This record gives sequence, C-alpha cells and structure tokens, in this order.
Amino acid sequence: MFSATILTLYPEMFPGPLGISLSGDALARGLWSLETENIRDHGIGRHKNVDDTPAGGGVGMVLRCDVLAAALDAAVPADDPRPKLLMTPRGKPLTQGRVRELAAGPGVVIVCGRFEGVDERVIEGRGLEEISIGDYVLSGGEMAAMVVLDACVRIIPGVMGKEASGHDESFETNLLEYPQYTRPREWEGRGLPDVLLSGNHALIEKWRREEAERITRERRPDLLIR
Repeated sequence: MFSATILTLYPEMFPGPLGISLSGDALARGLWSLETENIRDHGIGRHKNVDDTPAGGGVGMVLRCDVLAAALDAAVPADDPRPKLLMTPRGKPLTQGRVRELAAGPGVVIVCGRFEGVDERVIEGRGLEEISIGDYVLSGGEMAAMVVLDACVRIIPGVMGKEASGHDESFETNLLEYPQYTRPREWEGRGLPDVLLSGNHALIEKWRREEAERITRERRPDLLIR
C-alpha cells in the first residue's frame, strides 16, 4: 500500500482536499494511507522554537537542522525505503514520469518547508530530494505536498474507475492532451468535429494525435524537444 508521511508545522491542513473525491475515496477504502508529524513537537525550549536567523545575515528565518532532523528521525525509521521529498521552489521540477515512479513505490515522506528555507545541512544529512511544482513561491510546502500526493494517488491501481483513463492524459507521452468533446452535439452554434462522429477509430486516433501535437507545439514546444 502507498503510504504517505507529511512533516509540517500545520498538520491540521491535512487531509484537506485529499480527503474528498478520488483521493478521499481511495483513502477511505485503504488504497493508501496518510499520517502527519508536527515539526513543532521537536522544537527547542519552552516555546518550541523551530527556526532561527540566517547565518551570515539576511531577512526572514530558517528552519533549524536539528529540529527537522529530530522530526524526521521520529517519523521515519532508518530502514524506511520511501523517498524523502522536500517541497521547495528551488527543487527539481515535478514531472509525470517522476510521479509514476513515486506512485509505483511504497510511498513518500514529504517535508513541507516554511520561512526562508531549510538549513542545508539537514537536506544533505537526511538525503532529502528537493522537488518543485512550478516557478512560483507559496507560503509553505503544504499545498505543494497535496499536489504531489494527488498526482500519485490518482494513478494507484484501483483508484480511477478505468485504469486506461490516465494513459492519454497530458505529459504521459510528452504531449499535451487533445481536445475533448461530449454532448450536446451542437452548442451555441458550435458543433462537434466531424471525425468524432465518423465511427472510424483509426481516423479518430490520427486526429487526436495531430491535435495533441498541434496544441503542444503552440503551448509547450519544450515538450516536443524532449
């Protein structure tokens, strides 16, 4: 079973959106599990401090290495095979390929960063894999962690109604998805493409491939280079 452990200063944010729809149903059915570890439980002193000023000066605060390491060591046994991810804007961009690798494994441990960042020593000392979900900055890693988990959980066998439903989605073949249509046959003067009404499955597949290539060329030409 896919098992997720989240280290965060705000455990009350979970499961959040992960508790509804596909992921929530799968959680209720025991297809995956979710637990949280409050980093502040391992804070320093009477006030459970978890951060300090940046070495060398600068604005903001930095999550302490000793505090985060203590939280990780308490939540993750030394022989735990799950990859340990740190959600950070400077991380390697998340791809559908990496999502499939994660979903096929035993699960993930996700550290939700806060403040100006995390002391570099704990990243190195605990082998954290830095992951980014896009070129922008969030208030913390919790929302990014939810994105990672939603992407993984939905492709766990048994979660989606039809196992093939994810095979033609955007990024699965380095192409964006082709246009989708359904009823009614005509809406506000706009009809369905004739090829979709032809019944010729070979022509339909050819049209879908060409449309996927066209949209990818217009919007994400970098994917075609891959």
